[in-house]
Amino acid sequence: MRVTPGRCLLRQLLKEKKKTQRWLHEQTGISESNLSDYASGRKIMGTITMKTIATVLEVPMDDLYEWVVS
Repeated sequence: MRVTPGRCLLRQLLKEKKKTQRWLHEQTGISESNLSDYASGRKIMGTITMKTIATVLEVPMDDLYEWVVS
């Protein structure tokens, strides 16, 4: 069995929390261009980035993606 990240849920989480990518950039130091790439699926977050974002958004790391089991 293998688990891989599917669709990124970053935009949805930010919307639910009424926050913007700019705010997240200010809180994390992660560039807005990288945040946009993660949110659009052009890039997949590494573990440290996922932990950083999840901590700031106060959600479990698993909530950042729809996970695919194959």
